Parts: sequence; structure tokens; C-alpha cells
Amino acid sequence: MGTQYAALLVDPTYNPPDQTESLPIVGNGVVALAVVNGEGPAPVLPSPKILNFSGYEWTTSTGPIFRAGSRNFFDPANVWTDERGALHLRISGSPGKWTAAEVKLTRSLGYGTYRFQVRDVSHLEPSAVLTLITWDGVGTERNRRELDIELSRWGYSNNDNAHYVIQPYYVPANIVRFRVPGGVFTHSFRWEPGQVTFSTVAGSGNAGRVLNQHVFTSGVPSPGGQSVRIALYVFHQGQIPVKDENQVIIDKFEYLP
Repeated sequence: MGTQYAALLVDPTYNPPDQTESLPIVGNGVVALAVVNGEGPAPVLPSPKILNFSGYEWTTSTGPIFRAGSRNFFDPANVWTDERGALHLRISGSPGKWTAAEVKLTRSLGYGTYRFQVRDVSHLEPSAVLTLITWDGVGTERNRRELDIELSRWGYSNNDNAHYVIQPYYVPANIVRFRVPGGVFTHSFRWEPGQVTFSTVAGSGNAGRVLNQHVFTSGVPSPGGQSVRIALYVFHQGQIPVKDENQVIIDKFEYLP
């Protein structure tokens, strides 16, 4: 079932994460570890690729990964930049065989303002999900340093199509839902010690009409090993399955310390 298996010898102080992108090293409760290959040939996964977008270096995700409880297969072929430098992400394939798209910054940025200029997403199907987030792939489930701007109707036609979230999402005070109409919008968050301010502004700058804004002051994480991730994937648990290919365009990403 797996391509590789790992066994860890740990002491009682070790607190394992539910999932991780890399194995821990010896220390901090880990006494020893070993890795063996699964039986049979390993599946051939598409190679990740590096691309430049908005002056930053990004790498693509590849292979099967869980996002929002849904297993997606991420294919680097679904990510590219055009002649103007805009980032394209695509859900491609066919029903039951969809592939998704994700890029992540190759370095952490820390406190500051993160802005994403996104073209019209009103065409997205209800079960397509666009996320603009920070996420620590090797953090614990209690501290992924996750700040989310999520654009999706989560599988239902009448749902609001935008969320601001700090994790865990199931705490009512940690999520704000609203509706984004058609058009270009700039989504951003200002991350400071003990506070994060999310906002959505009409147009391609930061001086347009404010559609929504919210300040979180509880449960705000501190920086660590997180990186910015932009993903377009399929939510498989909604009422309305994805029927056709979906694509989004991110014109610009900006970070201000």
C-alpha cells in the first residue's frame, strides 16, 4: 500500500503529528528511526518543478496529498506562468480522475503583509477550492502556523464562497464567511504578534472598495517553518461534484515586512 514505511523508537515525551511532510530527526523524544521500501515497483510520480512568480521562487507539489480531508493528486503540469508573469492553476482531467495544482514558496517570510491579486473566481464550480495560505508542513497539528484565505462554496451551490480562517477552523471565533462577487479582488492579511488582519478589496491594488475585513486576536500563531502556499484542488465531500476543468489566475503576490 505504501512506497516506504518508517518505524520510530520514541520515549514518552514524544508527541507525534497526525501527518508530516518529512520524518523527524533523532532527538526531542525520538531515540531511533528506520525506513524500508515497500514491495514492488514504486509508482512513477511527475517531477516537481521550480518557477518564478512575482519575484519569488516557488516549487510545485506532486503526487497524492490530503487537503481539507479530500485526497487530491497534484500534477505540476497544472501550474504555469504566462508571458505577463501571471500564475495559472488548473484542475484538469475528468470526473473521478481529477488532478490538482499547488505551489509553495521555497522560504519562510514571517510577520508582515501578504497580498494576492486574484482574477474573477465566480466561475469556479462549487467543489473547487482555491486557497491562499501559510502552512508549516513539519509542524504539529496543533501548530501548523496556518492562516487561510479560502475561496470555495465547499460543494454546495448556495454557500458563501469566501472564508478567513485561523486554525482550528471548528472554533466559531476562528472563521469568517462572506461572499465575493465577480471581478478582480486583492485578498490580504497583515500578520503581527498576537493579531492578524484579513481584508478583501475590489480591484488590483490596496486602495479600492473594501468588501470585507476582520481582525483575529485569539489563537494567532507565531512564525516558524511555514511557507506561503497557493492551491486549487477538489473538495470531494460536497453535494455537487466537479464536472469540468477549472482554472484560476493570480496576477500578483506581494509581501511587505
